[in-house]
Amino acid sequence: MNIIVNGGSKGIGREVVLQLAKDKDNQILVTGRNETRLRELQLECLNENVSYVKMDISGLNKEIEAVRDQIYNRFSRVDILINVAGFLIVADFMKLSDHDERKMMETNFFGPAALIKLLVPLMSAGSHIVNISSMGGYQGSSKYRGLSMYSASKAALSCLSECLAGELSVSGISVNCLALGSVQTEMFESAFPGFKAPLSPKEIAEFISYFAVNGNKFFNGKVLPVAVNNP
Repeated sequence: MNIIVNGGSKGIGREVVLQLAKDKDNQILVTGRNETRLRELQLECLNENVSYVKMDISGLNKEIEAVRDQIYNRFSRVDILINVAGFLIVADFMKLSDHDERKMMETNFFGPAALIKLLVPLMSAGSHIVNISSMGGYQGSSKYRGLSMYSASKAALSCLSECLAGELSVSGISVNCLALGSVQTEMFESAFPGFKAPLSPKEIAEFISYFAVNGNKFFNGKVLPVAVNNP
């Protein structure tokens, strides 16, 4: 399979790449802002089936042509896209600057949306888009102070997933969204300092990887909560 992981230089995304790279038949293209980390990840994958594109998803529209060329030169088709990239600033809504709000929306929503639009022409029947959202953006879930714009950006990604499933179903492309709960990442630690999450990035990555490969056999257009406690 040809797989693109958006946001794989650290945390959950990095573990997803490591998991998927165990299958030597997979070819994985990973994106991220930190080229040093991307290179280290590439070298860690012993099947030599990982390549990378350095990019900042929050500014994708500004470099869309260059990114398109890099991806299209590597892949003539894409079987799976996993949008993991995320950005969080913990602050009360009234204290957030315009820059901080836009950075979260660009990274968590507009960037992934632009990447989907870029890659759909390479997808065919059986392809699967998996967007990684948050329980903070899941309707009816508990909401926490300081996470208003982050949660809103993830809610937008969840809704987009439902909408695109309908639009792309005529081409046989499935779109699903996983709303993750507590995972012990740097982002989670900044949002909930001192709280111990029940899952590690590696554990949740095993589930995400399995779902990306197999989930479209059972689901399309679903926003699935993946959480064992609150938060």
